[in-house]
Amino acid sequence: MRISAIGDVAMIVPLVQGLRQQYPSLKITVLSRAFFKPLFSGIPEIGFYAIDVKGKHKGILGLYKLFRELRLLHIDAFADLHNVLRSKIIGFFFRLSGVPVVIMNKGRAERKKLTALKPKTLSPITPIVERHAEVFKKLQLPVSLEQVRLLPASKISSKLKELTGEKNCKWIGIAPFAAFKTKMYPLELMEEVIQQLSLKNLRIFLFGGGEQEVKSLDKLSLISENCINMAGKLSFEEELQLISQLDLMLSMDSGNGHLAAVYGVPVLTIWGNTHPSAGFAPFRQPEANSITPDRSKYPLIPTSIYGKKIVEGYEDCMSSISPDQVMQNLLRFIDD
Repeated sequence: MRISAIGDVAMIVPLVQGLRQQYPSLKITVLSRAFFKPLFSGIPEIGFYAIDVKGKHKGILGLYKLFRELRLLHIDAFADLHNVLRSKIIGFFFRLSGVPVVIMNKGRAERKKLTALKPKTLSPITPIVERHAEVFKKLQLPVSLEQVRLLPASKISSKLKELTGEKNCKWIGIAPFAAFKTKMYPLELMEEVIQQLSLKNLRIFLFGGGEQEVKSLDKLSLISENCINMAGKLSFEEELQLISQLDLMLSMDSGNGHLAAVYGVPVLTIWGNTHPSAGFAPFRQPEANSITPDRSKYPLIPTSIYGKKIVEGYEDCMSSISPDQVMQNLLRFIDD
């Protein structure tokens, strides 16, 4: 099976876990970048094949070389769970060799209708995880997502424990960044949320990446000695260890929410121009865990599936969500 970006990878995990649990004799090989291998280490007997898109597997000739390498695994079916040009090319080679290929239906027509720039009554479209399951149903491998047992919490390494300290209170993760500004809660408002959280008996861990994000998180971490910036300090494997131990993750419409969900961690998500009705809500998180702008003020939402599209007048719709509103939702998880 072919998967790519961090959110895509995380949303695959429950399905792979379900395949392993419900078809114990099935040989499963995940095809993705080497970086993502730790995400599957908690699932027994899963093969992982790393694709080097910037090196030996670059371009059509590189993809053909990859196909020839994969043929040595005696693959009986190819599930394309990403549906992009690169995965389609690999699938094309498999199809020519007589191997069944099924490509995930992204529901582009449904997405276009959902994000049309006109007032609408929201009608949720099929979630991505269910679309993934449809691929395997076509391969005669139906998966019951309701029966999937999520990944257990990972043991924290001694190196990581030096940063986190002992767990003697609730641990809250906050991932305030997203790929696009329309999906990011304003940092000045997030600062107010953290200030209110710092009055509680909690330890707050900040997640992010990139030089500018690290600087912003360093500033946020100064609010309280119990607020720790983890950005740039952890390997991906260590980050997963910490996420699996959280009592709650507060994230945008972004990969961190999906990572937490595969461990059964409660995830509170804040949405802007995107919306959970588009099918990207973290796995098994109830609708009440999604905080969205007031659609009576912003009736066109969702205006985008991924947040890239900017619509005049909607640039700051996230600012309509007050820190008090976010805090009231957080209290449902920390005041018990």
